[in-house]
Amino acid sequence: MLAFTTIRAVLFDMDGVLYRGQTPLPGVADLWQFLRERQIAFACITNNASMTPQQYEAKLAAMGIALPAERVITSAQATARYLREQYPAGTRVFVVGMQGLREALFADGYFVEDDHAPELVVQGADFTLTYERLKRATLHIRRGARFISTNPDRTFPSEEGLIPGAGAIAAALSAATDVTPLVIGKPAPTMFLIGAAILGATPAQTLVVGDRLDTDIAGAIAAGMPSALVLTGVSTAAEATAGPIHPDLIVADLPDLLARWQAVEQDGA
Repeated sequence: MLAFTTIRAVLFDMDGVLYRGQTPLPGVADLWQFLRERQIAFACITNNASMTPQQYEAKLAAMGIALPAERVITSAQATARYLREQYPAGTRVFVVGMQGLREALFADGYFVEDDHAPELVVQGADFTLTYERLKRATLHIRRGARFISTNPDRTFPSEEGLIPGAGAIAAALSAATDVTPLVIGKPAPTMFLIGAAILGATPAQTLVVGDRLDTDIAGAIAAGMPSALVLTGVSTAAEATAGPIHPDLIVADLPDLLARWQAVEQDGA
């Protein structure tokens, strides 16, 4: 059972929770207003490292969902934050990735991009990946650079269908180097713990709301966080009840989550 009274922060997945494709899902504004009135902090977390938080802000705004960029935590943002805690300024980095990852790593000058003798190889999705880039990353890892992957998603949903994602590129590099990367994104707990820290809450006080058992809910469990599965995305109620990964709460959608939260408040009044 989910103890709503202990929740001080909420981390939302996006696709399948706030929207599906380019279509907003119901109840987002009402739930967020409820959280604001109770001073419960919230943010969104996504494995997608190809877009910047500002790009997500614009994407959500186009669907009528108002969320400032500072409340969007991508796996690129989480990766950059984690690496700042582990490595000093000036650390040399070779990137296999796109604008979202490059901006997260290099925008403030903390890390130095280095194509020749990097200490780190940081890899995310790259839709313009060349063999030359893959080759150079392989050689750097084989020479001792630490291999970091933003997320393990093997596929990426596009208008044409599922295409190779960050996990597919990581698999190619692992096959070529015999090195397993440190993975930051879901379902690893790192990004969830970073999200809770940003919101000023402990893991036990941070609710994760997601639509996938294998990433959102599994990651919440690994991070020691309560979780709610919404049935507006990938995973089904049958999978949640019969499978090995069990959320603390299963709801039809965000309006259902809000109604249950309000009911608990009324019962406690």
